[in-house]
Amino acid sequence: MGKRVAVVTGAASGIGLASAKQLAAAGHAIALLDRDGAGAKKGAASLTAEGARAVGYGVDVADRAALERAFESLRSELGPVGILVTSAGVESFDKLLEITPEKWDRILAVNLTGTFTCAQLAARDMMEASWGRIVTISSSSAQAGAAMMAHYVASKGGVIALTRALARDLAPHKITVNTIPPTIVDTPMARKAEADGTLPFGSLDNLTPRVPLGRLGTPQDIAAATAFLCSEEAGYITGQIIGVNGGMQI
Repeated sequence: MGKRVAVVTGAASGIGLASAKQLAAAGHAIALLDRDGAGAKKGAASLTAEGARAVGYGVDVADRAALERAFESLRSELGPVGILVTSAGVESFDKLLEITPEKWDRILAVNLTGTFTCAQLAARDMMEASWGRIVTISSSSAQAGAAMMAHYVASKGGVIALTRALARDLAPHKITVNTIPPTIVDTPMARKAEADGTLPFGSLDNLTPRVPLGRLGTPQDIAAATAFLCSEEAGYITGQIIGVNGGMQI
């Protein structure tokens, strides 16, 4: 498999960091992007210490100008982008009548518009190379709905629809675009919501009995599927929803 430059957003922790590590293990150079710049740089330093080529950037994916600067910088440091994983996301649990315009706009800006912007910026390099892999991280809540998450569900449903549209646009250029909609994943973001008392179901562990495979998902579970979708072997898979959910969505 050829070694590529992979951009991973939301890469300071959780699914993004696990995906960056998995792709680095496959020999790719990695650009870790996250609003938590210190976390992204720490992740990059860790990968570099293990022999990978890696750089970290502090950037909010809702800020298009900042993303454009980051992409220009990482191209100059690592080369043209061949792989993109859009893991950056925010969530919130709010009663329907308490979702403010500001909350709605922020979640759509990060989860949906940020995904689109990153894909648009990365696609330029991929089209020139006639090769590319894009994996978006959506959510099973967009497949089944979720209480107190209308804004989040809408944003992630948009990611699924966007993935299909991008797959149509980019297939003639030998670029694949797929989405993974995780369900219950034990991430720092989820544990923070648990600690803050904002989870409507109390504790993540309360959900374990609902999972047919009997455990919460891990960032590594998602990263393994992501790495496959970014491989040469997955070159005939595009526009697909790849459920990694322990059997909760069948």
